[in-house]
Amino acid sequence: MSSKDRYAVIGHPVAHSRSPFIHQQFAAQTHQALEYGTVDAAPEEFAAAVQRFFASGGKGLNVTIPHKEAAFRLATELTPRAQRAHAVNTLAPAKNGGLLGDNTDGAGLARDLLNNQRISIAGRRVLLLGAGGAARGVLAPLLGLRPSELVIANRSIERARELVAMFEDLGPLRAVGYAELGREPFDIVINATAASLAGELPPLPPGIVTAHSICYDMAYAREDTAFVQWALQRGVARAVMGLGMLVEQAAESFYLWRGARPDTASVLGALTAELHA
Repeated sequence: MSSKDRYAVIGHPVAHSRSPFIHQQFAAQTHQALEYGTVDAAPEEFAAAVQRFFASGGKGLNVTIPHKEAAFRLATELTPRAQRAHAVNTLAPAKNGGLLGDNTDGAGLARDLLNNQRISIAGRRVLLLGAGGAARGVLAPLLGLRPSELVIANRSIERARELVAMFEDLGPLRAVGYAELGREPFDIVINATAASLAGELPPLPPGIVTAHSICYDMAYAREDTAFVQWALQRGVARAVMGLGMLVEQAAESFYLWRGARPDTASVLGALTAELHA
């Protein structure tokens, strides 16, 4: 039996996840003895899988698609940002027993946009695609970057309207269905749907982007995602995948668990090289 502290990412599917690579890099860099694996759990198995992991001595879980809202319901204690998001991507044992839920997605996205990508949000029209757990996690930090307007587009406009009701106190926010898009372009389009993981796209009209637009896919893959390919075919200024967000949100989780803040730039470089090897 290993004496190393155990961590993992839980999702469905999860075999593609680069989180084990990232956390092993963080551990080596900060001289921490830990191991980090994957747990594949279908939605109906999620709660039991989490409880098994922590009951057997696990120290922390990252939570990915499709479990972020279920993790929010499972946590017995929440950080303010997880409470705000109603979605959890990081679990740890709570001091009083039970589980502490945090959400590091928004901090990860904001750091990647500002520090790694040098993309400014302030004063710009932003379109967020999707209204699931991934979107919930990033809305408060995105609105904190002061866009002139943030529009949420979703297949179910009711879900998008729920998010507007939850977050409209933080900034100018509006919900639309995909059919209502295309009348005016956006400066920045962020894809928070899971469609890219299946090689698919939401029904996007071409008029939402111009040659000056920047497109950002919170998903990532070895090759350009379907959303990044769509954006590049329309001649946008830039189209990037969320590798930087993945590393930055992981660093925030690592800090919560271990109290050490790793250097992300070197790990992002190593991850990019590993993906393109």
